Amino acid sequence: MMKDTPLRSVTKGVSWRIFASIDTFFLSWLILGNPIHAGSIAGLEMLTKIFLYFLHERVWNIIPLGRKQEGKVAHWRSLVKGITWRFVGSIDTILLSWLISGKIFESIKLGGMELVTKILLFYIHERIWVKIKWGRVFDQKMELVANNIS
Repeated sequence: MMKDTPLRSVTKGVSWRIFASIDTFFLSWLILGNPIHAGSIAGLEMLTKIFLYFLHERVWNIIPLGRKQEGKVAHWRSLVKGITWRFVGSIDTILLSWLISGKIFESIKLGGMELVTKILLFYIHERIWVKIKWGRVFDQKMELVANNIS
């Protein structure tokens, strides 16, 4: 069973954050109408979400479900990871937006809009990373666990 190294998780977190922060910036500007607030939200997310994403990746790293032989990953695993990440990410976005703008309803609207855009973008990002072999190692212990589950 293939397992991701911590460096791979960090690199994925950084690449995702760049991709997602651009989306957050434009959605925030559209909803809040203030490019300064949008930039502040996107900038703060660079800090909070890289850390949160790393934790999310490490938790998913110990879950063998959806991982196949030779490093292949089931599409449903990528989708479920996207949904669980979006839950964490939306809460972070709502809180940061509310703290920066003081507008709770607009912040909730922003979090809701991100449910749509970010799940799709995360799925695309995850499928790209499935094809990148760098930072993957074979873990015999996870192989035994996965075989006992199925």
